[in-house]
Amino acid sequence: MIRREGKRPKKGGEKARERSGSRSGLTMRPRPIGRNPHELYYLRMQRMREKTDKMEESKAMRKLRVCVATCNRADYSKLAPIMFGIKANPDEFELEVVVLGSHLIDDYGNTFRMIEQDDFDIGSKLHTIVRGEDEAAMVESVGLALVKLPDVLHRLRPDVLVVHGDRFDALALATAAALMNIRILHLEGGEVSGTIDDSIRHAISKLAHYHACCTRTAEQHLIAMCEDHTRILLAGCPSYDKLLAAHHRDDYMDIIRNWLGDNVKEDNYIVALQHPVTTDIKNSIKIYELMLDALISFNKRTLVLFPNIDAGSKEMVRVMRKKGVEQHPNFRAVKHVPFEQFIQLVCHAGAMIGNSSCGVREAGAFGTPVINLGSRQTGRETGENVLHVRDADTQNKIYHALELQFGKRYPCSKIYGDGNAVPRILKFLQTIDLDEPLQKTFCFPPVKEWDISQDIDHILETQSALAVDLGGTNLRVAIVSMRGKIVKKYTQANPKTYEARIELILKMCAEAVFDAVHLNCRILGVGVSTGGRVNPQEGVILHSTKLIQEWSSIDIRTPISDALHLPVWVDNDGNCAALAEKKFGHGKGVENFVTIITGTGIGGGIIQHNELIHGSTFCAAELGHIMVSLDGPECMCGSRGCIEAYASGMALQKEAKRLHDEELLEVEGMVDLKKAESISAIHLINAARLGNRKAEAVLRTAGMALGVGIVNILHMVNPSLVILSGVLAAHYQAPVQQVIDQRALTSAQSIQVLTSDLEEPALLGAASMVLDYTTRRIY
Repeated sequence: MIRREGKRPKKGGEKARERSGSRSGLTMRPRPIGRNPHELYYLRMQRMREKTDKMEESKAMRKLRVCVATCNRADYSKLAPIMFGIKANPDEFELEVVVLGSHLIDDYGNTFRMIEQDDFDIGSKLHTIVRGEDEAAMVESVGLALVKLPDVLHRLRPDVLVVHGDRFDALALATAAALMNIRILHLEGGEVSGTIDDSIRHAISKLAHYHACCTRTAEQHLIAMCEDHTRILLAGCPSYDKLLAAHHRDDYMDIIRNWLGDNVKEDNYIVALQHPVTTDIKNSIKIYELMLDALISFNKRTLVLFPNIDAGSKEMVRVMRKKGVEQHPNFRAVKHVPFEQFIQLVCHAGAMIGNSSCGVREAGAFGTPVINLGSRQTGRETGENVLHVRDADTQNKIYHALELQFGKRYPCSKIYGDGNAVPRILKFLQTIDLDEPLQKTFCFPPVKEWDISQDIDHILETQSALAVDLGGTNLRVAIVSMRGKIVKKYTQANPKTYEARIELILKMCAEAVFDAVHLNCRILGVGVSTGGRVNPQEGVILHSTKLIQEWSSIDIRTPISDALHLPVWVDNDGNCAALAEKKFGHGKGVENFVTIITGTGIGGGIIQHNELIHGSTFCAAELGHIMVSLDGPECMCGSRGCIEAYASGMALQKEAKRLHDEELLEVEGMVDLKKAESISAIHLINAARLGNRKAEAVLRTAGMALGVGIVNILHMVNPSLVILSGVLAAHYQAPVQQVIDQRALTSAQSIQVLTSDLEEPALLGAASMVLDYTTRRIY
């Protein structure tokens, strides 16, 4: 039977009465005597309000059904504070606990018992681990969990499932819940640790509907992953709530003696906890063996915890037993320590060693010195208490790290929390609106306004970069192809003020991007070359040259990126010249070389082991300010005797004007200088070429100064090649080579000095930053 929406079907008696009423001319429901239409309207409105109030009251009385799923001892330490918080608010929440994974395995301590000792009712225990401790067993364990979880989740019907971290068991939980339309709150998403855990953690974040993260950086990572920022809570780590409140216990020495013996003193023992790295099992087992050897040699009382259940743990346990750790008088090997007691042991240890996240996270709250071995925690935010031994390839290296760290105390760090995570998370749970659509949405960044269809022209389009060169006189923008061809170039006078300069840069870039479509060029990003000192990591111009006014402490990356929706790279013009030579010029395939720009100023860049050298404060390769005389001419930097004060275009122009004022510049054959608008370095060079001895002497001194500076460079960094770039390069090649032959050490005299063949090194270098980094996917 088809029903009209909004009307109920009429019963037989009603139909008969309706027909009877129609025949007699009577209405179905006569108006009550004494009530007018206005009164009836208000009565209906009152009944509707009462009905709405009852619905809201019913909704308010409903408890949020929260299921917390825990897989191992580590994630329980983070989940337990939340579980206690939920349990302490029975009017707001209803708690269900699911236990699976290594909690239920005897070899890993049967740690589900500590959950029962904490007086939590475990609703379901799922045996999901397939033994084998290898990669295949991990995959099979995920599959087994996915087979068993649907029945449990269907029976419990939680409103929200709370999942922690980056374990393979947690991935199974998140997958099952997402497919069963159960909302997921993920703890500790957005972090980076450098192993397969990263992939699992980020996969869970994409499945989760809500996020409670620990650090501001993690929050930014989640936003960068297109997660809705309104569903991200910066809470801190829940375990910090417990450890910051409980680590000042009076009975800590009793706990230490219970686990390590009566003769152990505070700060005179080590806690060791090393897990396998599933993407590099062989190397992680080697590091584990070297760590145990170093600890045996270090001869301090040591508490060694068994590794987790990841692939490779069985081999690590074999190594431990082969070395007799369990019988060694200095060692105590245990499968599990309750979290409250583990806090005390870490807090008062002389050092912690291994690759556990506890070392780089919780230990920082106590200032305990930590030695982090290998790659498992690469990318984690750490306090100054952590000494990283990434390439732990020798016992001596680890032993030396122990010597450096053991017994130190560091300032307490609260990177991962302030002790108030649980109240924030409970309040966050209370804000979840179950009436909101379950389907999560992603906040993707804006896309270009134009759309290029997938046709043959698109396939054959030229991958290109937008290059910007900020010179003292001109502002230039160019479209540069992958092969270094300048497809189109735009030039304007460089404005004198910051606002005008930024406006012009954006206008010229927008014009170039528009033209690129018609030129069949796909712009991959923007590279900016500028004079002065640059922080390329942040895209900030720290200090500019005096030629470019109002151009210090400038974030140039953000406005360009925001306007064009393209990645932006920024570097010093000297460094860009070196990058140009590396990709397109004489430096291609050369591992170590130096490029020197001889133009208005003197600059350059150093390539060592195929990498550009920036220095600790981004001041490396300021080659123009190498001093070659203690009492030479004054330089624009404020010092005296710099190469730039002798050999730059400005220095030569200054000398040319001096000779002209003294009427010593003109010689027979020269153009009449009285007709020249201004005297430049070119006039000096022409005069020298025509035999003017004064001009020759100036150029000889300039070439000598540059040559001496380059000899100093050869003796410091020992490149295999020196490339002279810029408008004055050809004039300096011969005198520089002569100074090297006369003054350099014998071992450095064979080093070649070449003149650059590149016409636009600054633009090509700016483009090379884009063309290299976007295709290599690194920065």
